[in-house]
Amino acid sequence: MFLTWLLFILVYISGLFHADQPEFKGGQEKLILFIANSIIYPEFAKQNCLQGTIQIRFKLNSKGLITDSKVQKGFGVDLDKEALRIIRLTSGKWTVPAGYDTTNSLVLPINFSLKDYKCEQRSRDDINASIAAYRAQQDLTKVLVNYYTKKLAGTHNKTEEPRIIQLKEELGYDEKYIDRLLRIGQNKLKQGDKEGSCDDFNLVRGLGSDKADKLIALNCW
Repeated sequence: MFLTWLLFILVYISGLFHADQPEFKGGQEKLILFIANSIIYPEFAKQNCLQGTIQIRFKLNSKGLITDSKVQKGFGVDLDKEALRIIRLTSGKWTVPAGYDTTNSLVLPINFSLKDYKCEQRSRDDINASIAAYRAQQDLTKVLVNYYTKKLAGTHNKTEEPRIIQLKEELGYDEKYIDRLLRIGQNKLKQGDKEGSCDDFNLVRGLGSDKADKLIALNCW
């Protein structure tokens, strides 16, 4: 599976790099290895057998820094966010030739593939249902974060607490989930992705846990 993906990416990106175009430092194979080694497979997508290729469009300045990036083609789930994060991690790792038009955009595919999850048994309807469930989950997560943000500020409605606790249980936001989220955030921090790690740490706080408070104080102010 990895070799098939590797060949696909090589063929795809070979058309992007010409003598007058930016190049990832070390070449195409280094770029592919960087992507493969940096991906942290998103939790929801992993649990729901969501996989495929996300296309990210981005621009580079003369120093090889990414100045603009967005999802050109995705699924609308956490795979999109991870693909975007990976591309942003490449910022500063590009060689840009003199005279390159920095208003031009490049597009790179980020492939997500699950092994040993029996994902081949998933139908298109199952996948569409999971995508819809993800969007509903995000809306409910915002309710939780809003409540606990108000609780920290002392402006929450205490009578809502039982409903909030029940909602957390329904969404599976238990201590094991919190611990996984912390580990993911710490892994991103090791990759030099402070923004991504702080998003995870702040979500831990937003779900009513104080387990990330020290990490937030050290890295996110």
